[in-house]
Amino acid sequence: MQNRKIFKYLKSWILNAITVILSLLWLSVIVWAIAVSFRPANKPLGLGDVWLNGFTFENYLHAWSLAPFGIYYRNTIIVVLIILLFQLVTTILAGFAFAHYKIVGGRWVLFFILLQLMIPSTALLVPNYATIRVLGLFNTKIAIALPYLGSAFGTFLMRQAFLEIPDDLIEAGILDGCSWWQLLLNVYIPPSVPTIIALSISSITWHWNEFLWPFIVTNSDASRVLTVGLVRFTQLGEQGAQWPLLAAATITVAAPLLIAFLIFQRRFIASYLYSGIK
Repeated sequence: MQNRKIFKYLKSWILNAITVILSLLWLSVIVWAIAVSFRPANKPLGLGDVWLNGFTFENYLHAWSLAPFGIYYRNTIIVVLIILLFQLVTTILAGFAFAHYKIVGGRWVLFFILLQLMIPSTALLVPNYATIRVLGLFNTKIAIALPYLGSAFGTFLMRQAFLEIPDDLIEAGILDGCSWWQLLLNVYIPPSVPTIIALSISSITWHWNEFLWPFIVTNSDASRVLTVGLVRFTQLGEQGAQWPLLAAATITVAAPLLIAFLIFQRRFIASYLYSGIK
């Protein structure tokens, strides 16, 4: 018994130590980028000379003068919200259908939906691009959002959440004369709010940071999103990357998500734990 307690204590200590180390490694990158972004651009970075050697907001002002970040923010928010709205509608309705109704061949339909998760997104770039060209949507915000309006992962997640609803609660709603949409709104959705929040967080985070597809289907600042706008900071000259300027631009792109997480971290973590996302 004593040996078991010692083993359990050591296991817990090792896991905590690994977690702390990984957290510090992740945090060091963020701290380094923030420190460099406030470093004067005329002071070169050298080995062992990474941290602050002066303090200035010049890099942020210069970055905003080089790129229309206001337009990039607007485009990113519009694209993210369009995708989120459509994904919530489609995944909730699909999850409800798979959980509530006995569909002939429903297991096979769900299987083929989930099969999409095994297809690398890069394999779909060419057919998706051809479709966008045929539809005449190239260089539009709709073109960025269109391939993501449905979500196989979201459908599976909502189905699993709805399957956890007690049968007695569903039968009580049916006996009260609820229609299918009343059952969905009053019986299925309220207990599944943490799962919906977790799905929303995943969608917002993923599509805020999406780069390759928006880069392919846009060619002007009028439709570009934040991640694509960062490309211009890697092409400023032949002298190589201007790290303070690039760090300032990167922090500008990542700051909203980072700040939102710091403010609502308890809610985020609780939603992920409740929904089973890991």
